[in-house]
Amino acid sequence: MSVDPREPYDDQNVFAKILRGELPCTKVYEDEWTLAFLDIARLAPVHILVIPKGPYVSWDDFTAKASDAEITGFVRAIGRIARDNDLVDEGFRLLANTGRNSGPEIPHLHVHIFGGRPLGPMLAR
Repeated sequence: MSVDPREPYDDQNVFAKILRGELPCTKVYEDEWTLAFLDIARLAPVHILVIPKGPYVSWDDFTAKASDAEITGFVRAIGRIARDNDLVDEGFRLLANTGRNSGPEIPHLHVHIFGGRPLGPMLAR
């Protein structure tokens, strides 16, 4: 299922439920603006999902509506999570799907952090 980022925020999405404590997660980081947890369907040895605590559907929605403090805090959290998980020296990949063609599945902005092995080319041809 792909979500339309133009739709209003759905507060019943799985990440909203995790933020409210209605669903469990394996938390790896949390601060005022950000929650990060292990993906339950890992695609790499390290696969962490990073979400803002505010109700944002996509990267576009977030950068248009979030405060400067939220944006700065979220971006800094991603860097800290990469450092805390020893991903910087060997490298890691960030992925945030935005828009129908990218295939987002959950209507809450989330950034995947992948690492722990060579990740190969970005896209298959």
